[in-house]
Amino acid sequence: MAVIGAARRTTTGRIMSWLVVLGAFGLGIVVSSSGLLEDFILYWPDIEFLFQQHVRLVAISGGLAIVAGVTLGILLSRPFMARFAEYFMQIFNVGTTIPTLAILALSMSFLGIGTLPAIFGLFIASLLPIVRNTYAGLKAVPDHLKEAASGMGMAPGTMLLKVELPNALYVIFAGIRTALTINVGTVPLAFLIGGGGLGELIFTGIALNEFGMMLAGAIPTALLAIVVDFVMAQIQYWVIPRGVNPQR
Repeated sequence: MAVIGAARRTTTGRIMSWLVVLGAFGLGIVVSSSGLLEDFILYWPDIEFLFQQHVRLVAISGGLAIVAGVTLGILLSRPFMARFAEYFMQIFNVGTTIPTLAILALSMSFLGIGTLPAIFGLFIASLLPIVRNTYAGLKAVPDHLKEAASGMGMAPGTMLLKVELPNALYVIFAGIRTALTINVGTVPLAFLIGGGGLGELIFTGIALNEFGMMLAGAIPTALLAIVVDFVMAQIQYWVIPRGVNPQR
């Protein structure tokens, strides 16, 4: 039975490989016949320049959001914040209902236009999922694990590093992946306040009714979101300890 199962998996893998090759071949034909390839070649210098701006905005705002969000989530989960944590989380939950464009507009109102308000707005938009997941992950650590660690004489800081964080990492990483994906998809809006990025091609293409220009900005944005999520998934897979990682 094991041999038959292995043979079936091999056959399925070969079929999937051929389907991927045929799909890529068909996509190439469609792209070539539609003129999209020529548009990409025409706009390539702009794509290259704006893509670098896009990645820089994601790296700075996302990195700051991870550091601040995880720190805030840890602080809110500590016993001395038990009376106030739920109030803060309700404030954060209300914050998630504010449209991202409104956050960017508000940041522009007191920071002006350019890269700085764009980074601040993207930072705020990315912060909320990370804080919420860090707090929820740490609060979900089973009490018996913390009682056992306390019984072994662990100090609160040691317990946080060796028991609570490893058990909460899977949920924390889920929040980080969600936040970064939102960040990559939101960066095009930064163009509206002078922040740069691939949004310039997207919104200019819409304004001029140039479908090729719009796709020249939209497709690299979508690919970047997929790549960022894939990289974070690999980091999540290898960083979370084997005993508490359901994927290993």
